[in-house]
Amino acid sequence: MTLTPELLLHAYSVGVFPMAESRDDPDVFWLDPKRRGVFPIGGFHLSRSLAKTLRQGGYEVAINRNFSAVLDGCADRTETWINPEIRARYIDLHKQGNAHSLEVYHEGALTGGVYGVSLGGAFFGESMFSRRKDTSKIALAYLLDRLAQAGFVLCDTQFLTPHLASLGAVEITRASYRRQLRAALDIDADFAAPVLPDPQTLLQRITQIS
Repeated sequence: MTLTPELLLHAYSVGVFPMAESRDDPDVFWLDPKRRGVFPIGGFHLSRSLAKTLRQGGYEVAINRNFSAVLDGCADRTETWINPEIRARYIDLHKQGNAHSLEVYHEGALTGGVYGVSLGGAFFGESMFSRRKDTSKIALAYLLDRLAQAGFVLCDTQFLTPHLASLGAVEITRASYRRQLRAALDIDADFAAPVLPDPQTLLQRITQIS
């Protein structure tokens, strides 16, 4: 089966996503977990240490400035499911406006980020990375704020890990996920629309809804 942007979007619309066994495996398989990890919009858990990091500043946040570099940062680990075919097709999705990155820079260098796919009012988080303490958490905090401001109602994390759970993600059944997905697809949300907040505004929003 040839992987295309259209096939990818259809798969996401029915609750399925692709992976490869490794970066060197050319084959792609599809996953439809019985239990799904999701981030409730407005449900980010802010730790004291991360709040301190946000207040200290010293970083720059951007969206869609360097999507391919974020993708490569996420794949830069011993084991990854991002093979060349997946990398190429997600870059295609980005070019057509359905895949996005949120990046964290320190002194001009990309030090963390997250990327995913948007469809209607659903955002499907694919992966995140960090090259400096807390930068993936900063990216996630800004991402969830952006989703809330843009009108998204579903943030899919695919699986629930202890790390994601500590940040506020929860696990739901496949049936519940599909109900939420169907409702989200009817919503018109624009990932690129909101203005990036300054750290103090972000902290105020998180505190108000936590």
